[in-house]
Amino acid sequence: MSRNTTIQPAERLSTVSEYYFSVKNRELAQLRAEGHDIISLGVGSPDMPPSEATIQALCEDARRSDANGYQSYIGIGELRESFASFYERHYGVRLDPKSEIQPLVGSKEGIMHISLAFLNPGDKVLIPNPGYPTYTSVTRLVGAEAVPYDLREDLHWQPDFEALEESDLSGVKIMWTNYPNMPTGGRATRELYDRLVRFGHDHNILIVNDNPYSFILNQEPLSLLESEGAKDCCIELNSLSKSHNMPGWRIGMVAARKEFIEWILKVKSNMDSGMYRPLQKAAVAALNGNDERWHQEHNIRIYAARRHYAEEIMQQLGCTYDPDQVGMFLWGKVPENCRDGAEMADRVLYGADVFITPGFIFGSNGDRYIRISLCAKEEVFEEALRRIRTLKQS
Repeated sequence: MSRNTTIQPAERLSTVSEYYFSVKNRELAQLRAEGHDIISLGVGSPDMPPSEATIQALCEDARRSDANGYQSYIGIGELRESFASFYERHYGVRLDPKSEIQPLVGSKEGIMHISLAFLNPGDKVLIPNPGYPTYTSVTRLVGAEAVPYDLREDLHWQPDFEALEESDLSGVKIMWTNYPNMPTGGRATRELYDRLVRFGHDHNILIVNDNPYSFILNQEPLSLLESEGAKDCCIELNSLSKSHNMPGWRIGMVAARKEFIEWILKVKSNMDSGMYRPLQKAAVAALNGNDERWHQEHNIRIYAARRHYAEEIMQQLGCTYDPDQVGMFLWGKVPENCRDGAEMADRVLYGADVFITPGFIFGSNGDRYIRISLCAKEEVFEEALRRIRTLKQS
């Protein structure tokens, strides 16, 4: 016998929607069930394997009888030391592995941990527009107010600091940044990072830089923490998902001054029970392996070849793009005869069975753009291009 109940979800759920790709994946699954051979160029999930040394380290440690217990919340010392060595080797940033690094179960969880550790209900958070949707959703889930700030194409998708200085910054606690920028592919510069640090100091705002795309088609990886005084007011997230082809492994890290790490750990230690040790051992192998540089260069060669196909698709669709953009995607502006990026994405999906991402999901400044992921093999791109050429001719 069923009974009516008055159980309701938490009010915070009314402030967010289900993640766009979660919803879209169900639609794509339905189209496939109906017989459509859908090619997805949407999500940035690397399709290449991690290094052989990484896989071997995972398997070797998983076979140990003592590998399956709960782990330390702060991660094994080898992993923290490996992240510290990685930062000094690639960015020239020195971090204390004992107090300035916290391993994470993927950097996405770090967005929630940082927000819970630093934000009170009603605090304001500067969110890039366009930008990663999770910054906005997590801000709302913790009861803070998301305040978009413009990234503009004519400024190479960097913040308009003059507009920010003239805006009402009262109550702003955190500013999220992300370079190489997702979704636009805008590059970071040393001057940009220095300006962000000064902005944080001047306005007592915590600058949080999300930095997972440093090594994708980018010959000059940079860290916000390289800038003088950055540790006073900055935090940086990083991840092995993109740089080391380990998205499903969920291995990330946060780097910051000792006090910031301690506050983040207070949250994290109440939300999980540590990372599986064989995964940590594998991450050590990935970060320290003799083949690390070869692996990254191999990735760049493959992504560069795929990028040529993505550019051809953009050209076939009449879209324009910045050839200097970097990262795992190609971001393009739709032609004037198209209403917006959503219309273009629907035209390609329902007319050619190719899924590309409409830019509106990243904010209002993305309305007239589309994004193509480079995470598909060349033969897949070739077929997608063939279909789109046929679509254009029909």
